[in-house]
Amino acid sequence: MQLIDRFLPHGTHFDFIRYRLVAFGITAVLILGSISLIVVKGFNFGIDFAGGILIEAQTTDGKADLHQMRTSLAELNLGEVSLQEFGTTGRDVMIRIQRQDGGEKAQMEALGKVKDSLGAGYTYRRVEIVGPKVGDELVRDGILAVVLSLAAIAIYVWFRFEWQFGVGALVSTFHDVITTFGLFALTGLEFNLTTVAAILTIAGYSVNDTVVEYDRVRENLRKYKTMSIYDLLNLSVNETLARTILTVTTVFVTVLALLFFGGEVLRGFAIAMLWGLIIGTYSSIYVAMPMLIYFNLRNGKDREKDADPAAQMP
Repeated sequence: MQLIDRFLPHGTHFDFIRYRLVAFGITAVLILGSISLIVVKGFNFGIDFAGGILIEAQTTDGKADLHQMRTSLAELNLGEVSLQEFGTTGRDVMIRIQRQDGGEKAQMEALGKVKDSLGAGYTYRRVEIVGPKVGDELVRDGILAVVLSLAAIAIYVWFRFEWQFGVGALVSTFHDVITTFGLFALTGLEFNLTTVAAILTIAGYSVNDTVVEYDRVRENLRKYKTMSIYDLLNLSVNETLARTILTVTTVFVTVLALLFFGGEVLRGFAIAMLWGLIIGTYSSIYVAMPMLIYFNLRNGKDREKDADPAAQMP
């Protein structure tokens, strides 16, 4: 721990708040660009949202040969087919096939083709057909989950601090969530329930980082009665910088392991988390904190004077 602590910055005096206007411009571009991509390009919905066939199969003899299974199923021309090995024996495989055109009859025909292609060496423990109606319901539930989480975050920060902090935390978290949506729209990565879980995790991580910095701001407001808000915010960010770097680095290494060793099923989740770590750290420092300059955190104090460090010079 002492070795790690030696490489972390302490007593820094970086002027983060100086670049707030540039950061606000970058933030506006990211948000507007993400919204444009979502509206124009849309998402590459996975089976969870677009509908399809879900099969849980188990080999009757030996471990499952995923390569051979993929080759056999690809020859059926059923569209998107994904295979995921789960469990500890290597015999259990989850097969997802995109929804077929032609209603329920087409889904049953596709299911029959899959079973015939795999042959008699498998038992089928679970078979589910996700129709378009269920997919639409999952989309609505996913949107509702994200909206409610943002609302809960805003209320939590509002009650723990003051309404000014709640506004800053909400804008910062909204920025992280909407840009993650934009990332998936831009790259065409599969958007499924795992992605929704990643977005909710990003929102929680982002607000945790913001709350730590806001808590230091509140402490410094009580400690330094005459310090300008500009200097106080810079001080608060610098005092929590070592903690931010340590947290981001630790989580980043863990998520990299998921990306490289978690398999295809966790690829979208890992990419979303990596993006969330970067954009969440950025928004905590350059969105949530600078916004406080434009609120009168000290009653009766001229906020313009607080916002301009030159005004504090003798």
